[in-house]
Amino acid sequence: MAGDGLRIDKLLWHLRLSKSRSLAQNLIAAGHVRLNGHRVEKPSIEVKVGDAITLPRGDGALAIRILSIPARRGPASEAQACYSEI
Repeated sequence: MAGDGLRIDKLLWHLRLSKSRSLAQNLIAAGHVRLNGHRVEKPSIEVKVGDAITLPRGDGALAIRILSIPARRGPASEAQACYSEI
């Protein structure tokens, strides 16, 4: 699984961009997450390497590009190696 793709709610949790999957699902349901410029409407949307994700962060927004799909929710340093800020 760790090379194909991953559900966006699980990915946000694995990358430590959300404290839980349910909080990630709430962000998605509220229409605050974009994948490759399009609003994400379902938490089951699959994200692949090379995709761009935009989500709210503090007073602004965080835009990232996926470099690799993490196999687990590991330490922050491991998570940060899986994406780059745009």
